[in-house]
Order: sequence, then C-alpha cells, then structure tokens
Amino acid sequence: MALYAKGVSTREILDHLHQMYGIEVSPTLISNVTNKIVPLINEWQNRPLQGVYAVVYLDAIHFKVKKDGAIINKAAYMVIGIDLDGNKDVLGMWDRRERVF
Repeated sequence: MALYAKGVSTREILDHLHQMYGIEVSPTLISNVTNKIVPLINEWQNRPLQGVYAVVYLDAIHFKVKKDGAIINKAAYMVIGIDLDGNKDVLGMWDRRERVF
C-alpha cells in the first residue's frame, strides 16, 4: 500500500514483490487489492479522534529495505493514544518525511 500511495506503478509493485519475497502475482490482483483497501485507508485517516487522550505515546519500528540495490535502515513512527476509558487508538503513522497511513 505504501508503494501504491507513493505512485509506484502496478508493474513496479509486482517487481518489488518478486525481488523482496520471491512471489509472483497478477497485475489484476494488485489492482483488486488496492481498489478494496484504499477506501478503507481513507476512511481510517479521516475518522474523528477523541478530544482528549490521557496518554500519548510516540514510538518507532525500525526495519531494513532494499533501495537502489543497497539495504538501508528505515523507521516508521507511530503515535498511539490511550483515551480516558483506557482504549488504545493509533493516531497516525509516518516515515520521516510523510504520512504512511
């Protein structure tokens, strides 16, 4: 989904899946998945948040990705809120430059 959101073509996504995971899927599968998931992501991004959170955590997960033939370290930052009833809510996810979800 992150590749699709960045404007990467279906064919490039297929190549990426094959290079990273050794799997082959059809362009139709990629289109069907993105067509099904994108509206759900948009809905989640635009959902109303609580007015007050008792606790807000900032965290990151670090992982390695292949870019231009080299393995580099990346981080996805998460903001998690705990509301007054004790329920956790992911408030957002970003890489260092842009919103991921």
